[in-house]
Amino acid sequence: MAQRLIVIGGDAAGMSAASQARRRRGRDDLEIVVFERGHFTSYSACGIPYWISGLVPDPEALIARDPEVFRREHAMDVRMRHEVTTIDLERREVVAQNLEGGGEVRERFDDLMYATGAVPVKPPWAVTDAHGVFGMQTLDDGAALRDWLDADPQPRRAVVIGGGYIGVEMAEAMIQRGLSVTLVEAGEQPMSTVDSDMGELVADAMRGLGITIRGSLPVTGLEEHNGRVSAVVTEEGPIPADVVVLGLGVRPNTALAEAAGLPLGPTGAIRVDRRMRVPGLPGIWAAGDCVETLHRVSGLPVHVPLGTHANKQGRVAGINIGGGYATFTGVIGTAVTKVCDLEVGRTGLRERDAKAAGFEFVSVIAESTNRAGYYPGSRPMTVKLIAERPSGRLLGAQIVGWSEAAKRIDTLAVALWNGMTVDDMTQLDLGYAPPYAPVWDPVLIAARKAVDALAALDR
Repeated sequence: MAQRLIVIGGDAAGMSAASQARRRRGRDDLEIVVFERGHFTSYSACGIPYWISGLVPDPEALIARDPEVFRREHAMDVRMRHEVTTIDLERREVVAQNLEGGGEVRERFDDLMYATGAVPVKPPWAVTDAHGVFGMQTLDDGAALRDWLDADPQPRRAVVIGGGYIGVEMAEAMIQRGLSVTLVEAGEQPMSTVDSDMGELVADAMRGLGITIRGSLPVTGLEEHNGRVSAVVTEEGPIPADVVVLGLGVRPNTALAEAAGLPLGPTGAIRVDRRMRVPGLPGIWAAGDCVETLHRVSGLPVHVPLGTHANKQGRVAGINIGGGYATFTGVIGTAVTKVCDLEVGRTGLRERDAKAAGFEFVSVIAESTNRAGYYPGSRPMTVKLIAERPSGRLLGAQIVGWSEAAKRIDTLAVALWNGMTVDDMTQLDLGYAPPYAPVWDPVLIAARKAVDALAALDR
């Protein structure tokens, strides 16, 4: 009798795991059943803001593989619009509801891949029957927002609540669609994923686009008129709105796992080992935005929901399910985004992370340009480095600048991953030509400045 793998969740982690397991085990040896509650498999949620803005013309461009490809080419039983409601570890079976046809199905498993992702944070005040309020987590969410923006009467005033990656990217998308946009943030400024001095550069650029930023302003409720959202209520009064986008971050989607007895870690996400196994539960695997992992710099468990991690973790789980051996060795939190032409990158620890982890450190900010100063199109670039005292080991880095800025964070991420010191980094053999960098690359300038700062403290 063939072994059976049940996969809960048909996006990055789940389908990466299923695909890897299928490559290693034949169709007669492993039966794969996938349950997905949405309408799409293997799509780029990160591309949704660019579909909303119109830069990406249609949602099909965001779909890597549709369900029929997995059914036809990979012999997977992919069941769309099916939501798993119960995991019975003792009986080794799941119960799923058919969200469109109705009814309930029960399926046994030998291995279970839990890949339910994350869900948007939704405070009590955001729970409303008013139309025009949107989370932004799935392609279905994006489709609902597109329909609202295209319907009559067309919205003119958008309020984005929350200034993280989704909030900033959705504010840009709304501006590009011609709406007036207000971004409301409980903190001092958007982009708390970087330190406040770097976040201020992002805020200035957003204001330059015409986005109104209301910082240090908690939201307390929503107002509606004739069943449609009409305003966002704050401690300083209402802000008129025809459409509201919630960009308050996400939390791991673990309710089903917790009910079944899967262990959760201190972040509230599922605990897994380096092979993506759930400890103490043979044949139970988890990956993606629902799990926590090790931060390679701080040594602490973290929940960092990114598609890059989900795909890698799913691949690792699938290799192991298929009889191979692979490990996922942790994260350093590398991420990039943009606000129109302004690019933002970060990796490793922020100053507050370094303090919380008990490091002594120095931080430096270096101003440079993306190209040789005399070359057309030269624009400012700001690089911030955080280095451990007294070793000089790189702990974190942030970059804000124009073209050629964000992907420079990859150089710093590689240095961080390999435990380099800022003194080591000053010797990096980086590419140079006037169209791409000044003779001293901004990364090298920042490293030199950090070396000088460390030396000054040791005198």
